[in-house]
Amino acid sequence: MKNRTASIAAALAFSAAALAQQPAPPTPAFAAPNVTAQGVASMAANCAMCHGTRGAPVAGSSVARLAGRPAESTIEAMKAFRDGKREATIMHQIAKGYSEGEIAAIAAYFARQREAP
Repeated sequence: MKNRTASIAAALAFSAAALAQQPAPPTPAFAAPNVTAQGVASMAANCAMCHGTRGAPVAGSSVARLAGRPAESTIEAMKAFRDGKREATIMHQIAKGYSEGEIAAIAAYFARQREAP
């Protein structure tokens, strides 16, 4: 019985040592940006709560109109929010969630929206 217990203990110690020497798992790979037409429309829909459907807020709103805004202007604003260079209540957190490609795709989407829905 002593030999068996010693053998099990040795096997467990060997296994633990072997596991401890394993390399760290790779950094998780996050989903690639979804810049397909459907993916961009889906991301842009997240803006509707504040900026209105397709980027057109209700009349009299103090929220910026995104529909028809030049893409470069939207890109600059999003980067300023993301980098903390422009004051915001929530946009600084939202902008941090988008990649450079996603920001450019969303900006282009809103630039194409000319008429209020």
